[in-house]
Amino acid sequence: MLHHVRPWMERAYAPNRLLEVTPAFLDQALAHAAELGFRFVTLDEAVDRVERGGEGAPVLAITFDDGYRDNLEYALPVLRRHGAPATVFVTPGFAERQVGLWWCDLEGAIGRADRVRLSIGEERFDLPAGAAVEKSAAFETLYWRLRGLPEGEMLAVIGRLAAEQGIDSLATTERLCLDWDGLRRLAADPLIAVGAHTMTHPMLAKHDAAVARAEIAESRAAIERELGQAVRHLAYPVGDPTSAGPREFAMARELGFRSAVTTRPGMLFPEHAGALTALPRLSVNGLFQNVGQFEALLSGVPFWLWNRGRRLNVA
Repeated sequence: MLHHVRPWMERAYAPNRLLEVTPAFLDQALAHAAELGFRFVTLDEAVDRVERGGEGAPVLAITFDDGYRDNLEYALPVLRRHGAPATVFVTPGFAERQVGLWWCDLEGAIGRADRVRLSIGEERFDLPAGAAVEKSAAFETLYWRLRGLPEGEMLAVIGRLAAEQGIDSLATTERLCLDWDGLRRLAADPLIAVGAHTMTHPMLAKHDAAVARAEIAESRAAIERELGQAVRHLAYPVGDPTSAGPREFAMARELGFRSAVTTRPGMLFPEHAGALTALPRLSVNGLFQNVGQFEALLSGVPFWLWNRGRRLNVA
């Protein structure tokens, strides 16, 4: 699982840097995976492999979330060099400039502030944010506190903070995300398949069933209408257990998706044939851009430890 692929711009304060890798590292990682005997496959082929029992040489299915401009500019040339297919999960609300990227708004607002003062319910925060280390600490504190709120409250707090600092949320979306024309260019490449990533990128488990179902179904309809290709796969926004669980897994299955992916860490096993709408992924983390660490992830050992030896984590 990847998000951004772009040249690194050196900066002391970059709390979302885990979401970006450089084109050079992606190139090295794919070359190393091939040397280790991995075969690059589509997500459909990976699902086929799970359903057949997982025999044969190891395979790697590449996915990107959100639909960023750099996926077209920087990631696609690397994929072409390796003949590696990928699925790009698209949020129509980003493509249409209807919603912001709240984690970027939070980063940007703290980046402009000398102090961060805000209220969350009865809680008052007054955090220093002059130096880069203070900004990073403020982001870490507020990010996890905000993630625990109902999503509407979280977005309202971040929206107020961003407005106070002059952050234009939709301008950030415009700068970072592909529009429909850009997505058409990306999807025209035979290596690229497009999947659904909901309409507005909500944490689905925080919303009632009707809202969650509409977010999923309408995103598929919008993508198929705009890009003219069938959408068979879904990625849950944020994708951890607080954002997608058994209700959402059942919903994706009922809506006819062939597979749906989470951000729960893990490898694919034959046991996932009965849980194709709750698939784990290997996150290529921008904080660890080292082929040795990438090889360790490909071994599956860190996930075996994380999941305490369980092959399935779908509760």
